[in-house]
Amino acid sequence: MTEQPATRRSVPRDRENDHTEAMAAARRDFVRDVAGVAFEHVGSYSLDPATLPGNIENFVGVAQVPIGLAGPLRIDGEHVQDEVYVPLATTEGTLVASYNRGMRVLTEAGGVRTTVVDDRMQRAPVFVCADARESRDLGAWVQEHLPEVALAAQATTSVGRLLDIEQYAVGPLRYLRLNYSTGDAAGQNMVGRATLAACEWIRAHHPAHPRFVLSGAIDTDKKHSQINMLHTRGKRVVAEATLPGPLLERHLGVSAARLFRTRQYSQTGGFMVGSANNGAHAANGLAALFVATGQDVANVAEAHAGIVYSQLLDSGDYYWSITLPALIVATVGGGTGLATQHECLRLLGCSGPGTVLRFAEICAAVVLAGEVSLSAAVLAGDWVSSHERYGRNRLPS
Repeated sequence: MTEQPATRRSVPRDRENDHTEAMAAARRDFVRDVAGVAFEHVGSYSLDPATLPGNIENFVGVAQVPIGLAGPLRIDGEHVQDEVYVPLATTEGTLVASYNRGMRVLTEAGGVRTTVVDDRMQRAPVFVCADARESRDLGAWVQEHLPEVALAAQATTSVGRLLDIEQYAVGPLRYLRLNYSTGDAAGQNMVGRATLAACEWIRAHHPAHPRFVLSGAIDTDKKHSQINMLHTRGKRVVAEATLPGPLLERHLGVSAARLFRTRQYSQTGGFMVGSANNGAHAANGLAALFVATGQDVANVAEAHAGIVYSQLLDSGDYYWSITLPALIVATVGGGTGLATQHECLRLLGCSGPGTVLRFAEICAAVVLAGEVSLSAAVLAGDWVSSHERYGRNRLPS
């Protein structure tokens, strides 16, 4: 006698209009029925489900992440020249307090100087040729026909522009890394669509009609890679500041000389383990800022990569910089238009078109604030004690 398969209970859906409060309630009832869990808090929200198509499927409610406010943080950038207050969404105690402390020190030091030095988003197909010579010749053919390839790609978007194509050869394979500007959008979907059109044009017009796969994995979506450290993905942003020695002693309890000496230790340790960031913790501030402002949080996997460079100046002051080579952010599209996320972007002056570079500069400045605070806390002995005081969510007895 064969066992009959269990009946599969599908999550309720309305194929005509699924983003309604009625359907959300039906799915919450479904959860109660199948798991015995009442989604009372999940089902408490202020947004309109009708605003969610394109952002979520099978909507049941929201995950409420606390948002704290840090600042002011003075920024002297090319796209932001003022003091900002920063919303950080997190469940990690001490995080907001730590970033707030770093912001105070940087602001009293005269602020953070920020610079966007590059801006590009990639899709990287691979073409499969008969042999290495055909692969080499395909690369030359693509370069000769770059204007036509660009026209095919740009026909799919009113915003994206093909900047250039990197090429890498492995045996009979030809990897093409197409670099685009994407306006205020992060652009991964935009460049995927554009690159598909470009590849189809190449296949149709090249004499060998070579096969291709849309992603050969060297575009490194949501994965750290060494190529991004050198070639940029998203925005490459530098945040830098000069911190007076007396200010460090007064607010952080450490000297510039001790900070610089310890930088050598941590830099050596980061080199030993092959870390993607030789600083303290870019991911903390970026994740909290991404959640608050509707970014694709998985992009932290790439965006957290960073290069700290510092100098102990003859004056006794401390020059501190961090370069983020793969900061993937947006101020339009994705989750940036949702109710709470849009409010947080408005607080930063970063809602709508023409604001993404301002937002990128703010992100880098926030990361530097975290570097200053945590690095000093480790040296001054505040790291463990602050988590004991603020960061332990003790259950009531």
